[in-house]
Amino acid sequence: MMMRRRKKHEGERGSTLLEFSISSIVFLTSLFAMLDFGRLLWAHNALADAARRGARHAVSNSVSSTTPIKNIVVYGNVDGTGTPLLPGLTANHVMVEYNGIGLGRGTATVSINGYQFSFVTTLFGLTMNMPEYSTTLTGETVGFSPPRL
Repeated sequence: MMMRRRKKHEGERGSTLLEFSISSIVFLTSLFAMLDFGRLLWAHNALADAARRGARHAVSNSVSSTTPIKNIVVYGNVDGTGTPLLPGLTANHVMVEYNGIGLGRGTATVSINGYQFSFVTTLFGLTMNMPEYSTTLTGETVGFSPPRL
C-alpha cells in the first residue's frame, strides 16, 4: 500500500481570497471614514465662514431687511440664486439680530443654528447636529454713503 503524499498548500484553497476580502474591508472603511471626516471639516469651515460673511454684510449695508443677509449666508449672493453652499442649508437656519446698530455703533449678530450634516458612507443615513456658528461685528457704514467732495 502506497501512502499518498500531501501537497504543500492542500487545504488552504480560498484562504487568499478570504484574507484579501477582510483586509480590503478594513482599508476601504478607513478610506471612506477619512473622506467623510474631510467633508465634515469642510462643512464646519463653510458654516463658520458663511456666518462671518453674513455679519460683514449686515454691518456694511442697509438694515431694512434681513433677507439679503440670509441669502448671503445660504447662497453666497444677495439675490439668493443658485444652489446653497451646503446641502440642506436654508434661510430657516439663519438668525440675524441687531443691537442698537447705526453708523459706527451697535452690533449685528448672524448665527446659523440647527444644521445637520449627513454622512455619505454610512449604511444607515446617520446625521450629526452641527454646533451653533455665530459672528458678532460692530456697526460700520450700515449703508451710509458719504457725500462726494
